[in-house]
Amino acid sequence: MGSGPLAGIKVIEMEGIGPGPCAGMMLADMGAEVIIVGRKVANANAAGITGDGNKHMFFNRGKKSIAVDLKNPEGIELVLKLIEGADILIEGFRPGVMERLGLGPEVCHARNPKLVFGRMTGWGQTGPLSHAAGHDPNYIGVSGAMWYGGSADRKPTAPLTLVGDLGGGTMMLAWGIMCATMEAQRTGKGQVVDAAITDGSAYISSLLMMMRNTGQLQEELGTGWADGAAPWSDTYATADGKYVNICALEPKFYQELLERLGLVDNELFANQWDASKWLAGKEAMAELFASKTRAEWCELLEGTDVCFGPVLTYHEAAEHPHNVARNTFLNIDGVLQPAPAPKLSNHKPEFSNPPANGENGDEILAAAGFDADAIAALKQQGAV
Repeated sequence: MGSGPLAGIKVIEMEGIGPGPCAGMMLADMGAEVIIVGRKVANANAAGITGDGNKHMFFNRGKKSIAVDLKNPEGIELVLKLIEGADILIEGFRPGVMERLGLGPEVCHARNPKLVFGRMTGWGQTGPLSHAAGHDPNYIGVSGAMWYGGSADRKPTAPLTLVGDLGGGTMMLAWGIMCATMEAQRTGKGQVVDAAITDGSAYISSLLMMMRNTGQLQEELGTGWADGAAPWSDTYATADGKYVNICALEPKFYQELLERLGLVDNELFANQWDASKWLAGKEAMAELFASKTRAEWCELLEGTDVCFGPVLTYHEAAEHPHNVARNTFLNIDGVLQPAPAPKLSNHKPEFSNPPANGENGDEILAAAGFDADAIAALKQQGAV
């Protein structure tokens, strides 16, 4: 058995893309045993977004893999056998697919009443859009989570996958799974976790909605301090074509910003909340930040209380002293990837390269109680 707060928890993850595998990675990083049930024959309709070799699929780090023919009755029976000994199942198919395979919640709970059945979709298991195709921007557009990613001169947008797939999807799936697992351990009864990216991205927009409800944000984009109107809360280009951002919201921090920028006596900034001066203030701020390089601004402002940060690429972020000090990123076999978060005082994760499809098949079958003859028979039947 491995180590970590989730040691002893067994997860069956039906092979998928995006938010489901990321949730499995989070569980594996914290010590759970995660078994990927991969396809014996690759999905011809899958998007070509994989890297060169399995090492780039770091969502699968720390997991084991078995390749199964899910069109073979023996393959379905094998998966059900694995589910009998599992605590959690993760699947990200369209609604109804698991049922058609013979692996729906009713069948699985008949085999394992304690199973937490985690379902990851964009639209959810129910609702008029539930059977439609979609991707991250579609979901967060419908949930409202994308709206304040726009401004007066910028269409609503958001970094792809962060708000929807991983924020509203992965994080809410993992949260629901762990809540349901705690209840199952207490009551002996599992349940279905219906994690929809639309629901989740709306939920994690709670702070934005509170800001909107209290008048800090308006329906009209680019009129509130948080969506690009205020000069003291925005991203600016520097002399070398790079970017920095400031968000000096509190009066004390705003005053320090003015002092360090030499703007204390500039009437445009005399009243932080005078919106009539914001447009001219932004123009003045943009001109000021364009007068020095990003490195020069970092030398002057980084680490102070003006609420400042450089806008970095992932390569630059991995080399930033703060991220280096906190081990925010990992480099495994030449592949840059984020380290587990949050950090736990009693657990230091150990990492291994993602497995090749089906790499651990014999090991997984043996652990599930199949002897050598039974494993050979499954191979002969084409189930694995």
